[in-house]
Amino acid sequence: MPEVKLIVHGGAWNIPEKHQQDHIDGCRKAAELIYPELNKGMNAVDAVEAAVRLLEEDATFDAGRGAFLNAAGEIELDAIICDGSTLNFGAMAAIHNILHPVSAARLLLNHPEHCFLAGEGAQRFLRDIDFPEVKIEELLTNRELEYYQQIKVDPDFRTKQPFQSHRGGTVGAVALDKTGNLAAATSTGGTPRKLPGRIGDSPVIGSGTYADNQSGAVSATGYGESILKVVLAKQVCDLFLQTSAMEAARKGIEILQTRVNGWGGVIGINKYGEYAFHHNTECMAFARHVPGRGIIAQISHRND
Repeated sequence: MPEVKLIVHGGAWNIPEKHQQDHIDGCRKAAELIYPELNKGMNAVDAVEAAVRLLEEDATFDAGRGAFLNAAGEIELDAIICDGSTLNFGAMAAIHNILHPVSAARLLLNHPEHCFLAGEGAQRFLRDIDFPEVKIEELLTNRELEYYQQIKVDPDFRTKQPFQSHRGGTVGAVALDKTGNLAAATSTGGTPRKLPGRIGDSPVIGSGTYADNQSGAVSATGYGESILKVVLAKQVCDLFLQTSAMEAARKGIEILQTRVNGWGGVIGINKYGEYAFHHNTECMAFARHVPGRGIIAQISHRND
């Protein structure tokens, strides 16, 4: 019986020092609450959903509560969950008024026809089954409203800038359960002042998230447009078959940087239960359970 593993992230950005402890605490909380359940027998899919739900509730991050506003002053959310045992996934993109997009995505994980819904169609699907909605006030923080007011009329602002100068980030989780199954999930509010309807890497299978018991599972974070171009999560999973977990993560980020000048980070677990994490942004927030040491939560810096 394999030893269970859990790793979560709270984004790869240039996280200012004043926000770093919040990121560490949020990641630690998710890992501390979910790892014991995983160790008791929770399956990997349930574990990553539960961990991401906790991160979506935390206004520190750009997912669920605390997400960025788009160019129209709205909050649009994306999420995905992947099952490494079946290669099934469920994804939702550009949905509104949802505190837990990862649970909305979970509804499609074993859907008989569809695995990815977006925009108004996704919203209609959720309303037809009475999935819980919240008012935008439940998701919007004063911090993001103030930031939106600063950037909404700035002609020089570009959505890539916060990866170099702002706080916050996409959230994700990867788990290996007692049966040897892997799963991954990712949730995001996307980039600030994005065009309505913009979809980044997070909910796109193989780019922001991937899980396959034959190789490993990965959740990515960073500038989605560049991550999409190199299909980063699948790239790292393929590299798991060629090298160590940590080296695969390093090589994946190297490809992101050299091929498309992209910014981002990854967390993952290979099929042998080895952790992977690497980033080329200034910082990345994550937490993992380490045998004999318990939960280790940290802000990793680029030159660590």
